[in-house]
Amino acid sequence: MKILVTGGCGFIGSHMVDRLLNDGHDVIVIDNLSSGNLRNLEHHKGSNKLQVVIETISDFAKIESHFKGVEKVFHLAALADIVPSIEHPMEYHNSNVNGTINVLEACRKHNVGRIIYAASSSCYGIPDKFPTPETAEIRCQYPYAVTKYLGEEYCMYWAQVYKMNITAMRFFNVYGPRARTSGTYGAVFGVFLAQKLNNKPFTVIGDGKQTRDFTFVTDIVDACVTASNNYQIAKERINVGSENTYSINRLVELLGGEITYIPKRPGEPDCTFADTKKIKQLLGWSPKVSFEEGVSIMLDNIDYWREAPLWEPSSIAEATKDWFRYLGK
Repeated sequence: MKILVTGGCGFIGSHMVDRLLNDGHDVIVIDNLSSGNLRNLEHHKGSNKLQVVIETISDFAKIESHFKGVEKVFHLAALADIVPSIEHPMEYHNSNVNGTINVLEACRKHNVGRIIYAASSSCYGIPDKFPTPETAEIRCQYPYAVTKYLGEEYCMYWAQVYKMNITAMRFFNVYGPRARTSGTYGAVFGVFLAQKLNNKPFTVIGDGKQTRDFTFVTDIVDACVTASNNYQIAKERINVGSENTYSINRLVELLGGEITYIPKRPGEPDCTFADTKKIKQLLGWSPKVSFEEGVSIMLDNIDYWREAPLWEPSSIAEATKDWFRYLGK
């Protein structure tokens, strides 16, 4: 097939490109490199099956023509992270909401047969029930979560009104090789691996007993590809998780190192844990990579984080001051 991946130079997107090329498809990538990196696709250099278009999804006129003849779209492009979304909400709306509408309209104009939207489990905020089902109340805590959920809502609306075949996959705590190393204070793996490389203590938030449904990136990709092959699940919202939840203390134990504790942050749940009954029922899908195996793979690829910013308690406090200012009670 001819398949288009938005955000294909990014963390999840580059692994999606790996999978699609390995499956024999022709792949078009659209990425503005705001957080993606061409080096993530360097191992495909010279491939006649891959075309990389450096454009932003926020500009419909620049991207629309590339959807011609495309059979499937994996829409993964988005601005991520909590702090910058608090600081720059309009930029996040433009990328994650307006950009998504542009992708949907390009798909509609060129009759794309199947669309997978990368939704976010952050829409659940601080839920009441664990594991958390797709029917849980939406409780977005910060602009990133709101914009990703609005993008999901537009997908469902376009699916309903324009009869487009769209499925939203709600990702839980994705980790793996090529996770972004630059930019603002963010995902725990990037922070911890840079600290380990520099022989610094891990900055653990609160008491470290909080748990996360860490889901390995190739499992996320596999779930999306599996969903894309099922044309009977349009207008569905589906959790993608690891079938378990793991404490930050357990992660530190696997990584090995000293700990320094920093204050717990407002707006963060004590637990994220996907209810995966729906994806099992609809797709017969289950994750393949255990947490222990995934962490081992991360350690094997630790040199990728050698140029990542080194975060320490003082720099974290400065970077997250708006987090406490706006999300604190």
